[in-house]
Amino acid sequence: MKELNSCKEAMAKSIENKYFAVAHLYKDEKAMEMHIHDCYEVYFSISGGKQFLIDNQVYDIAPGDLFLINQYDSHYLTQIDKELHERIVIMIDPEYMRSISTEETNLDACFQGRSEHFSHKVSLTQEQQGRFLYFINKLVTSNGYGHDLLERATFTELFVMINKIVADRENNTEAEKPSTYNEQVDSILSYLNNNLQYPVSIGDLSKHFYISESYICRIFKAATGTTINKYMTARRISIAKSLLAEGVGVSEVCERCGFSDYSNFLKAFTKSVGISPKKYSQYCNK
Repeated sequence: MKELNSCKEAMAKSIENKYFAVAHLYKDEKAMEMHIHDCYEVYFSISGGKQFLIDNQVYDIAPGDLFLINQYDSHYLTQIDKELHERIVIMIDPEYMRSISTEETNLDACFQGRSEHFSHKVSLTQEQQGRFLYFINKLVTSNGYGHDLLERATFTELFVMINKIVADRENNTEAEKPSTYNEQVDSILSYLNNNLQYPVSIGDLSKHFYISESYICRIFKAATGTTINKYMTARRISIAKSLLAEGVGVSEVCERCGFSDYSNFLKAFTKSVGISPKKYSQYCNK
């Protein structure tokens, strides 16, 4: 398997080939805004030094941290220093993951089987980091006769390991909690996520929290790396995708996700996902 050097290319390849793709990144691509995509993402940090905003949770990234992001999670990666950051990203077509699972072993569980203690971040031990990098090296160096079978076997082995680590962590009552570095922003995020179905303006937030609009915008951008409006749109699109996949009608989804009218919903959804809500619903429910 060819090792890629672009996160966006890996994303496109996994979706196009209905398979998986691996990118090893040493320098920063142009940062994507708060976004969602139609594939699973595994992000492994080798050098740390960034922060992730995933849904309404802010995570500091240290060397050896592994992040598991499903196709409905809105997320944003922000740099907090000027150093280059080495990391590995695996993009996976969800259907491929399900196709290699069995009734006894669901490899999808680390993305979909989420308990109330779920954290997107798993801090790997030194031994686990070594095993993870061993599997990655084996994936990207397989060639010659039988390389496709070796790739698939190695990928399966890798995700058996990841699912075991996640299951062990989920069974630990002292599960790691995500860190937020601004209590006011934490409260704002909670409020936004509890009111996504309603039109919420920055003026409304200002009145609710008794702080100025300019201050709200400034601390939110500093804490999350994105604006309030972009965050709200990404979260609403994330929920819309989930509802459409469940077979909820497009008009009802528009209303339940807090869009002011269908035209705005259509424009925002198509820009983010690449196809219209109707086509996305047909694709998910065919």
